[in-house]
Amino acid sequence: MKGIWVIIIIYLAVVNLLGLILMGVDKSRAKRRKWRVPEATLFLVAAIGGSLGSIAGMYIFRHKTKHLYFVIGMPLILVIQIIAAAILLFAPLNLFFM
Repeated sequence: MKGIWVIIIIYLAVVNLLGLILMGVDKSRAKRRKWRVPEATLFLVAAIGGSLGSIAGMYIFRHKTKHLYFVIGMPLILVIQIIAAAILLFAPLNLFFM
């Protein structure tokens, strides 16, 4: 059981680092008027667990902070993930085996 937590923590660290990096890469490419990271990709990385890194990247790189759907959407994804994690962690196991 301890090993699964290590895997989950490593996964979350990697996907959040990816979210942070993608925000930085997209900002850099926007400044140079180069090919951009699609917004769907930025949201996908957030949705698969990288929301905290994506939010950090938004504010560290000052990127997408004027887009309301990012300013509201990214924190909303994080809140949904926290609620889902709480349900999975604290729900009785018999709920999943009905």
